[in-house]
Amino acid sequence: MPNKNFDNCVSFFINNGAFQGRLIRLNEVINTILTKHRYPTPVSAVIAESTVLAAMLASTLKYDGLFTLQTQSNGPVSMVVVDVTSSGKIRSCARFDEERLNAGQELRKTLGQIEPAPHLMGGGHLAFTVDQGKGCELYQGIVDLQGKTLTECALRYFKQSEQIDTNLKLFMLPPHGENSSWFAAGIMLQKMPLHGGHEIEDEQAAAESWNEANIFMESLSEDEVFDANLTSAKILHRLFHNNNLQILQTKEYSFACRCSRDKLLNTLSTFSQEEIADMVENGKITATCHFCSEQYVFDPSELIKQ
Repeated sequence: MPNKNFDNCVSFFINNGAFQGRLIRLNEVINTILTKHRYPTPVSAVIAESTVLAAMLASTLKYDGLFTLQTQSNGPVSMVVVDVTSSGKIRSCARFDEERLNAGQELRKTLGQIEPAPHLMGGGHLAFTVDQGKGCELYQGIVDLQGKTLTECALRYFKQSEQIDTNLKLFMLPPHGENSSWFAAGIMLQKMPLHGGHEIEDEQAAAESWNEANIFMESLSEDEVFDANLTSAKILHRLFHNNNLQILQTKEYSFACRCSRDKLLNTLSTFSQEEIADMVENGKITATCHFCSEQYVFDPSELIKQ
C-alpha cells in the first residue's frame, strides 16, 4: 500500500516570505519506473536522482503542459530523459552502453556500485524544456554537465541562467537489507527578490538569514527524509520552526506514460515503404516504448500508404 508521505511535493515559505522552498519525496513513482526498465543498479541510481531533480525543477514553474529534463553526454550513460506533466505525471528513461559501464567500473573496482551521476554521464549538457503546446513559445535552458554531482550541475544552471540564489540538496536510497524499494528526495531553497513588503528589506540581514536558513536545510539527514513515519510537514517543522514556516500546498505525483498504439501508428505511417520493409521481422513490425517498455505489434499492411 502506497505511503502517503511520499510521491508528493510540499511548497513552503520561511522568514516572512523572503525565501521559498520545496520538499519532494518519491518512492512508488521511482519503483514503478525502474521495475519497467530493470536497469543495472548504477543506471537505476542515475534515473532515481534525475527524476527527483526534474520534479523539483518543474515544481518551481507555472506551466500547463510538459516539463522535460534531458541529458546528452559521451559517457556510458549517454542520455537521460524525464518528463513531468503539469498534472504530476512522471516518466523516465535512459540510454546506456552496458559494456562501457562495466568496463569502467571494473577498472575503478566499483562494479555494480552506485557512483555520482556525472561520473557515468561524462561530458555533455543538461537541458530543461517547457512545452505548453501549440501557440506557446518553447522555453529551454541548457547548462554544461560540469560538477561532481547532479546537484552541482543544477546549481550551475541557476547561477548562470536564472541568477536566483538557490540551494539544493538531493537524496537517493537504493534497496538494501529488508528494504526492497528505491527512494529519492530533494529539498530546495530560493531567495525571493528584495522588493519590500513581506521580504527582508535590509540586505545584510537578508544575507545572514539566508545563510542561517541554508544551515538548517543542510542539516536534513537521509534518515529523516526517508523516514516513512514522518510527514513532509513534520520534517519542515523540524528544520524551520523558528523561521516563520508557512506551508502552502502539496502536489501529488504518479507514473504515467503517454504512449499509445494510435500515436505510434501515426508516427510509423510517415515512414517510406522501404523503411517499413526494413523493420519487418517474421511478418510483423514490433516497436517498444522507451519510457514504459510497452510493446506494440503492427501488420505491415497497416502502414502502407493508400
